[in-house]
Amino acid sequence: MKYKSYPAYKDSGIEWLGKVPKQWDVKRGRFVMSVNPPANKLRTLRDGAEVSFVPMASVGVYGGLTLEQSRVIGEVSGGYTEFQDGDVVVAKITPCFENGKGALASGLLNGAAYGTTELHVLRPGKLLNDRFLFYLSISDIFRKLGEAEMYGAGGQKRVPPEFNKDFRTPLPHIDEQRTIADFLDTQTGKLDTLVNKKRALIDKLKEKRTALISVMVTRGLPPHAAKSAGLNPNPKLKRSGINWLGDVVEHREVSPLKRLVSTPITDGPHETPEIMDDGIPFVSAESVRNNRIDFSRKRGFISYEDHRRFSLKYRPQRDDIYMVKSGATTGNLAIVDTDDDFNIWSPLAAVRTNKKVAAPRYVLYAMQSKEFQTSVQLFWSYGTQQNIGMNVIENLVIPVPPLVEQVAIADYLDQETSKIDRMIGKVEAVIEKLQEYRSALIAAAVTGKIDVREIAAGSKSGVV
Repeated sequence: MKYKSYPAYKDSGIEWLGKVPKQWDVKRGRFVMSVNPPANKLRTLRDGAEVSFVPMASVGVYGGLTLEQSRVIGEVSGGYTEFQDGDVVVAKITPCFENGKGALASGLLNGAAYGTTELHVLRPGKLLNDRFLFYLSISDIFRKLGEAEMYGAGGQKRVPPEFNKDFRTPLPHIDEQRTIADFLDTQTGKLDTLVNKKRALIDKLKEKRTALISVMVTRGLPPHAAKSAGLNPNPKLKRSGINWLGDVVEHREVSPLKRLVSTPITDGPHETPEIMDDGIPFVSAESVRNNRIDFSRKRGFISYEDHRRFSLKYRPQRDDIYMVKSGATTGNLAIVDTDDDFNIWSPLAAVRTNKKVAAPRYVLYAMQSKEFQTSVQLFWSYGTQQNIGMNVIENLVIPVPPLVEQVAIADYLDQETSKIDRMIGKVEAVIEKLQEYRSALIAAAVTGKIDVREIAAGSKSGVV
């Protein structure tokens, strides 16, 4: 749908903003919002009252808070960010800020919350509507400008509070802000519904992929594929003796990973290196994607000196398998498919197979099976986030067929999973386009590049 422009514009005097509608104003954030103010609502509650507790994992991307946790006011020792209903919270640390983590707080227990210290709180004043401020805070313009103002090293870069205070806020009349917010509520709601349907389809495809892998790892190839590979098409099964694993092919050994590795399972450095503009690529959990290392999602570069030093502990090589061992993506896996130099951070555990493994890809698939992933979930622990230790990982087991059969299973799964992966990729591409359109629509609306007043009025009256 093509949207019309406002009847008249004026120069905002701000390079990134350009022209704004003639009737709009532009003010620094400090004049229209409070940045990191105290939550007055907390002062009205008794010490025994409970309020919501919001860790970073409970802050949605482009909106929404998961309000499953709470804290008793008198038992909180401090060190948390406090906010209340109507506040806009914005993640301030990399990569959460760049990824769009933030929300308009509503429905908080007793109207208030304690949250992670990695949040900025923006409280709109009389000239600023809370929903309009929320959409402004998740716009690409706000996030890119904030990213340019980040300070700190590597994974500890943060947006300073001064960025919010100095942000040049486009400011239509308060009623028009509500109109724009109404329009964006409706349009983003429609887009989010479409995206959720696409994600549900991806989930089904991933379930199909996992189920296929699980059958191959525990029960073996389908008869026609087994015959083609010169294998028994109808092998007998035996009890594995492990509840979560179930029955496996009779001739397969059930082995802990530590018996299949040439070097002890290890991880990257437990320190935050200086991230540079050039040097050796440095990757962490966010780079583990679609069974491989996605270097476009790297943390950045480290110096050659740091690379040499880190490599004394572990140096990546082709066919190494990485498992994310901490954070929201614990259990995700990838295999190294390059001979180029790079290095890894501590959230990744590295598995390097020995001569008992003819196809490291088989081990990758076995670790992706539903059975293995169930064992990961059974044995991970929780601190501030889920994690699993390397001493636990090395004792997790997989069925290990003879060498020839490993290769045959890996080849078969390469062929069959690639078909599913291509379907997933096509759906992901559609989702990416929908999200790009959503972002562009929000930015255009909150900066006055499109006039949505008549459309919003028509939606309210039932005319589309």
